[in-house]
Amino acid sequence: MNSSISPNPKTPLTTNNLSFISLLLFTNLLTLFFSSSFYSSSCTPTSYSTTKTTTTTTPSAAANANAIVDNYNNDDNDNNNNNDNDIPPEFLAATSPQRLPLGFNRNFESDTVHPPVPDACTLFPSLLLRYMTYPVNGSCPDDELLSQKLLLKGCEPLPRRRCRPASPPNFPPPLPYPSTLWTTPSDDSVVWTAYTCKSYACLVNRARSPNFDDCKDCFDLNGREKHRWTIKQSNGLDFSIDDVLATRVRGSVRIGLDIGGGVATFAVRMRERNVTILTTSMNLNGPFNTFIASRGVIPLYLSIFQRLPFFDNTLDIVHSMHVLSNWIPEKMLNFLLFDVYRVLRPGGLFWLDHFFCVGEQLEEVYGPMIMSVGFKKIKWVVGRKLDRPHLKEFYLSALLEKPYKNSW
Repeated sequence: MNSSISPNPKTPLTTNNLSFISLLLFTNLLTLFFSSSFYSSSCTPTSYSTTKTTTTTTPSAAANANAIVDNYNNDDNDNNNNNDNDIPPEFLAATSPQRLPLGFNRNFESDTVHPPVPDACTLFPSLLLRYMTYPVNGSCPDDELLSQKLLLKGCEPLPRRRCRPASPPNFPPPLPYPSTLWTTPSDDSVVWTAYTCKSYACLVNRARSPNFDDCKDCFDLNGREKHRWTIKQSNGLDFSIDDVLATRVRGSVRIGLDIGGGVATFAVRMRERNVTILTTSMNLNGPFNTFIASRGVIPLYLSIFQRLPFFDNTLDIVHSMHVLSNWIPEKMLNFLLFDVYRVLRPGGLFWLDHFFCVGEQLEEVYGPMIMSVGFKKIKWVVGRKLDRPHLKEFYLSALLEKPYKNSW
């Protein structure tokens, strides 16, 4: 009996057929995924408009902006329960992850860049909204006080902006070195709107005003600044720069940092001795950073709570006067001291200049904290702070060395 097999269109699919179809669908989806991941941005340039446009905000954000424009003094009461509607579009644009145009980069071990902005920025949405709302490609708002307030609240580094800050209308050419080191710059070099004083003459005279209590006389280059760190005082607390440099091999102190250095007189003195010092300073009711730059030395506009922007084992000397004291939370100060140790090279110097605290704090807290970091004592001088005797405060001036060995 002859038998023949004819195809039957109604024959049900077998297990092998289903497996084959599933595999085919999976490979197609996988191909689509890889093609979109690795090739979507490789050839398409991003378009950046050169015309002035104004950033738009959501209705919620716009309402917040109108509500807070006249409430600067109440910014400390910012609502921390913010949501995406409170975040300005320019902030999101500046801080969102960005794909690398050429794809995966072995140095980053990623195909994406994440801009370095801390979460603290988003804790103060009304301040952030004001700071990040501006005409793109236009002029920045005149908001130096606002930006500094954000920075001091921990929004550091500040997010980048796509606007141009105001410049003085008659900005003068810089004075030549070395006369620039000890010459008060022109008033035309400053945008004065953020400050109580509107001239350098006012800043010099504010030493006689009861309304200023921070660095009252430091803008007077013919006053006490003229003699700082040049002469040893009888109390032993005032080390001279020449005595400090004499503890090292001549010429081996070349670069360093002054933390909270006021108007950078320390940096100027060191430059006269062929040492390059960068100075961190805030603009606390005065154009400190502008003044420092006008003197021909380098300002760093950052707070003392930011990680120092230097690689390990690089600086010859770190100096700080007054700003490192017991007003800083103890744990933050402990981290900062270790950061100073980190950036100093082996054999580098930490000059802790007039650190002040209450007497028992020095013995029980700060002395042990400083020495626990691993420094070696070269000089350690303690003296009474006499301007507020009822508080029983003491000064510590110390010259410390990062050991050449055993730093691990």
